[in-house]
Amino acid sequence: MNGIHDLGGMHGLGPVAPPAHEPVFHAEWERRVFALFPSLFVGGYFNVDEFRHAIERMAPSEYLESSYYEHWLHAFETLLVEKGVISAEELHGQAKPTAPTQPVTVLTPELVQPVVLGGASARTSHGERGRFQLGDQVRTRNLNPVGHTRLPRYARGKLGTIERVQGLFITPDTVAHGLGEQPQQVYAVRFSARELWGSDSPDSICIDLWDSYLEAV
Repeated sequence: MNGIHDLGGMHGLGPVAPPAHEPVFHAEWERRVFALFPSLFVGGYFNVDEFRHAIERMAPSEYLESSYYEHWLHAFETLLVEKGVISAEELHGQAKPTAPTQPVTVLTPELVQPVVLGGASARTSHGERGRFQLGDQVRTRNLNPVGHTRLPRYARGKLGTIERVQGLFITPDTVAHGLGEQPQQVYAVRFSARELWGSDSPDSICIDLWDSYLEAV
């Protein structure tokens, strides 16, 4: 979707200047929010693309005025209420918490490292083979979906070259909305900086893109 989260290539935001000695967490509440993600993910409350899309749906002013982990917390609250796991009254402390209606998978100590460090791969062994091969020139489609997509706004309608065939992966545009995995081929596509931004610096950028994002040239 075309939201405030898709900041790549936008003018007027200034350079990215991370602090020299930035801590992993700026406050204890950020550490607790980080710990919530693997717990809720293992519990089966959402997938990664549902999580991303919940952040994308934040109001633009709220998105810009809030921090990274506030975005995470917003996504947790949005999804848990939408899925009926908690009520808005429970969220705001206006009602007592209710117990889950069915058994929940719990994040145990032995699961922490594989989940946090390894995550869950979207790679799969089934699905339709792609239309393109190494070295093919392609053009990205000029899509403006209202739902989730991994095609950046700055790369739409641009000419690039297939640099690597990555394999079959679950499609984020469908799985974010409960429409199934619908696996397809993913490619590493290289674009010149001049093609993307009319500039020669940096010289180029490589983006992983799904087959349905691309058109033959």
